[in-house]
This record gives sequence, structure tokens and C-alpha cells, in this order.
Amino acid sequence: MEGENNRKATITIECEQMSTSLVTGGAGFMGSHVAQYLVRAGHRVVVLDDLSGGFADHVPREAELVQGTILDHGMLSRLFAQHRFDYVYHLAAYAAEGLSHFIKRFNYENNLVGSVNLINESVKHSVKCFVFTSSIAVYGALKPPMREDDIPHPEDPYGIAKLAVEQDLRTTNEMFGMPYVIFRPHNVYGEHQNLGDRYRNVVGIFMNQLMQGRPLTVFGDGLQTRAFSYVGDVAPWIARSPEIQRARNETFNIGADEEYSVKALAEATMEALGVRGELRHLPARQEVVHAYADHSKARRVFEVGPGVSLRDGLARMAVWARKAGIRKSQRFKAIEIDRGLPAIWQED
Repeated sequence: MEGENNRKATITIECEQMSTSLVTGGAGFMGSHVAQYLVRAGHRVVVLDDLSGGFADHVPREAELVQGTILDHGMLSRLFAQHRFDYVYHLAAYAAEGLSHFIKRFNYENNLVGSVNLINESVKHSVKCFVFTSSIAVYGALKPPMREDDIPHPEDPYGIAKLAVEQDLRTTNEMFGMPYVIFRPHNVYGEHQNLGDRYRNVVGIFMNQLMQGRPLTVFGDGLQTRAFSYVGDVAPWIARSPEIQRARNETFNIGADEEYSVKALAEATMEALGVRGELRHLPARQEVVHAYADHSKARRVFEVGPGVSLRDGLARMAVWARKAGIRKSQRFKAIEIDRGLPAIWQED
């Protein structure tokens, strides 16, 4: 009897010590991977997602899915009061940089106001650490490789919103002492990417087009350069960051080191899927031409290794994409400014 009571006491202590984490956007691409790593690490995980760009079957079975929006501050207040979160991982966003010029109100409501709602509740409920996924978009057209000590100069509303949240987290820490970690990932691809999103995630767009036998759409000459980052090299560090004291109240670039042109990416994607396709060159749009980052700070603090090569990462994603199948590309129906909107984004 005494042994049984001791066993129950041990279980109770273990349960009390288990961390409870909120992952916003946890049914989406990076969020679902972060949620999975947290589950494996023994966290109780609550996923909050409005399922506008994510899928319920991407949420780990061990996690609780709450369908809702970060714009609903009343719901957030109830959710925080119920679960008393130790950690908040904020990955919910509408991350379409190019489209953000034409959906300014939607962009700022979802990417800035919604984030502030989360920060408010995190302060009120004494969250131990707030982990925010920002973006390389905050740098704008600065000369690459971009470094964390560069002065940000975003060139689109998406980057502006992300930078504003970063700054709010810093002032929140100074005012209320809430720790944070900020990540600036870039051009992340991999399993669970929304293949039906025509406005963002070029690797997913290319794979979806190839599986439909359609030409790959490239804005301009395709000589824009990016470093394409495999999700398995990014999500684990986001998940683990609150454990690493040196990461607290710091900002990190995270992702791949080697840059490729969009044309080279198209060729590599065709190779990964084993499907040849043609390129359809579209008029150039307003975008940063060359964007990739320096990761020496992340390597120093997290001991990040070299990561997965583009060829191997695309091969892994291609296996998943064939199983996931073709996704119909949905048109964004709440365009606020249509002047200068690329014609392909208006096609049904």
C-alpha cells in the first residue's frame, strides 16, 4: 500500500513538472513541426489555429487542437486562464510578403494586432518565455548576408509587421520582465507545406505545378537568390530555445547558408520529383532580389550543424508531396488594393 502511494506521489510530481506549451499556427507548416518536437520532449501541447492555411491532420495526435483566431482576445483570455501556459510559441501568421502590399489591413490585423493580443495574455499569465517566429523580411534589401546587428529596413508590410512585434517584445521585456526568443527564418520548405498556396512558399508552388503538368511560374528572370532552408533544420531549435539560457532575450537568424537562384531551385525541384517542366516567366514584381543570412550567432549559441543539403531536403519533401497529392490553388478573396496586383494572382 505504501509503495502504491509512493508511486502515485511520483506520478503527481512528474505531472506537475510537465511544461504546458501553446503553439499558434500549429496546424500549419512550421508550427506543426514545432508542436511535434515539443510533444516528443514531453510537453503538454495546445495548438491554436484557425485552419485557414493549415490542416487538422498535421497536428500531433497527442496535442489538443483549438480552432480559433488570435484576433479573438476574449477567447485567448479564457484559453490562457484554463491552461496556464508555461511557454508560448507564436508561429501563426499570413506570411505572403509580396501579397502583403495589397492586403495591408489584413496583414496588420493578423500579423501585428493578433500578436499583441498574445503578448498581452502572456504578460498577464506570467509566461516563462515567449518564442516568436519573425522573418528575414525585416532586413529588406540590405546587402547579404544579413546579420542580426544590421539595422532592419523592411520593404513590405509583412516585414514591417514582423519588426513591430519584435520591438514590442523587447519593450515588454523591459517593462514587465517577460523573457523572449526571436527567430528570423527564411525560405523554409519541407513536409506539411501548403502546396495549394499560390502566394508564398515557392518550393510548394513548384511541386504542385509539376504534379499537375503545368509550367513553373517564375517572376522576372529567375536570378533572384535565396537560401532555402529545410524545416528539420529550423523547427527543433525553435522548440528547444527556452531551455537555453543564452538564447533568452536574443534574436537569431536561422536557416540554410548556401544561396541558389530561383531558376536553379526550379531545376533542383524537377530533379527531386523526377518530372521535367517548362518555366513560365512572368513580369518582375517588386521584391528583394538577393536575400540570405549569416548564422554565426545561432551556431555559437545553439551549436547548429551544417544542416540538410537542398538536394536531400527536396528529395524528402518530394516523397511527402507525392503522398499528399495535388492541391487546388485558392485565390485570396479579400484583396484591398488591386492596382499593380500580378495578373497570375487574379487567375481562378
